Order: sequence, then structure tokens, then C-alpha cells
Amino acid sequence: MAVISLEGMKFYAYHGYYPEERIIGGEYLVDVHISTNTHQAAVEDELAATINYETVYLIVGAEMRKSSKLLEQVILRIILGLKYQFSNMSSLEVKVTKLNPPMEGEVASSSLSEDESFADRCARCGRGNICYGDETCWCNAKELFSKTQENVKEQFGGQCLCKNCLGFFGAS
Repeated sequence: MAVISLEGMKFYAYHGYYPEERIIGGEYLVDVHISTNTHQAAVEDELAATINYETVYLIVGAEMRKSSKLLEQVILRIILGLKYQFSNMSSLEVKVTKLNPPMEGEVASSSLSEDESFADRCARCGRGNICYGDETCWCNAKELFSKTQENVKEQFGGQCLCKNCLGFFGAS
């Protein structure tokens, strides 16, 4: 497993609880750490087989341009953007640092970080599986009849199944 990191991405953005912060703006730093398997990319020497950090930067930049009251919302949008772009992340950490936050005293920065782990095991076969726990996951296969999907969830306690095991139940 490899960790692909972009650290110290600098943005001028308009986030903050107080209206003045969303008008005046401020400087922010963003760090992103993505764990993924890079073996195929290394063997093939192909960018498409790994996490393209230019794309990571563009997703982060797009989300930083959207004004929010809370850094929690900014981080959630960044995480969702990365999840929808990359299906091969086993974990992800995003940290947003606000430089010189408005306080009565001198404070260099405030920050918030959130991490998520998507590495899991298939409830049927036990093989490694990546599950994002949302509609992008194999376990929410649209090809399964709704009754079959209900039965599979009941049989395996709502745990995720890998694509191969879902194929056993009729998903393609």
C-alpha cells in the first residue's frame, strides 16, 4: 500500500462562521493523504492506474472556492469529490488549516482534519474489498432486483460484498 500526499496546498478562500470572514476571506492550507495500491501503476507505468495528484488538486481547489461557514462542510465536500473520482482509495485523510483566524489574541492557525478508511473484507468470501459506504459501492448494485438486494443485505447483516460475490446473486 502506498500513500500519495499533497501537502501545503495554499488557497485564498471565503470560509468562516462570521459574515465578515465570508466577505474578506483568508489564507488556508490543505493537506490530503490517500492510501492506495500502486502496484499496477508501477508495473504499467500508467497514470490512469493510480491517483492523479493534479486531479486531487483540482477537486480541492473547486471545493475551496465554495464559501462555507464551517471547515467541516469544506472537508466533507472534498472527501465526497475524491470518493466520486477515485474508486481505488483504501483510506483518505484531509486537513484544512485556517491561517491567522480572527481571535482576540494572536493565533497562528486553526485546523480540522478528518480521515476515512474504506478497506474492508467481503462478508461472503472474506477477500479484501474497498467500500465507500454510499451509492458508488458494489453492494448497492442497481442490477439486482430489490427483493434480492434485501435478501443479500439480510443474509450478510448489511455488510458489503465484493463485485465477484455480488455476481453470484446476479449483479454484473
